[in-house]
Amino acid sequence: MKKQTKQNQKETKAKKLDKNNTNQTTENAKLEQDTIKNDMAKKLTDLENKLKEEKDKYVRLYAEFENYRKRTAKEKLEMFETASENVIKNLLPILDDFERAIAELKKNKEDELVKGVELIYDKFKKTLEKEGLKNIEVNKGDQFDPEVHEAIAQVPVEDEKMKDKIVDVVEKGYQLGPKNIRFPKVVTGR
Repeated sequence: MKKQTKQNQKETKAKKLDKNNTNQTTENAKLEQDTIKNDMAKKLTDLENKLKEEKDKYVRLYAEFENYRKRTAKEKLEMFETASENVIKNLLPILDDFERAIAELKKNKEDELVKGVELIYDKFKKTLEKEGLKNIEVNKGDQFDPEVHEAIAQVPVEDEKMKDKIVDVVEKGYQLGPKNIRFPKVVTGR
């Protein structure tokens, strides 16, 4: 009996040890699972953060590209609008020469010659207008505006109403599309 009791005690001890080992294994397994869950949650959070960062980079890059595309389209449009600007600027003195020639021919009363030169002048002017050239209208008595006019001289005036007004237009001004390519040169009263 003593042997059996000792045997029973050993078996009970072994069962307790087995039970403890099983409990410990279960606890270890739970701890491992919790650790794995925590690691997975951390990795998931990291991946979500990386995804947000990449999405933010993408959105910014897309916005930058859209701005670039709009800017280049605008520049291209401006280039087409003003591509002929240099050529037209170089032709403006010829247009002025035509106007002076017509004025001189009218003084000399050479009507047939005036008609011929006026035909060429009109054709030349219409060609430039087709390219977008517009005359800047300036008349004597208009208010002087330094944003629009270029004052080349000031002369004393007797009439007080003509102070800071345009007294004479020396050279016409022109626009090409929305851009002034030559400001009208004027004389103002003081």
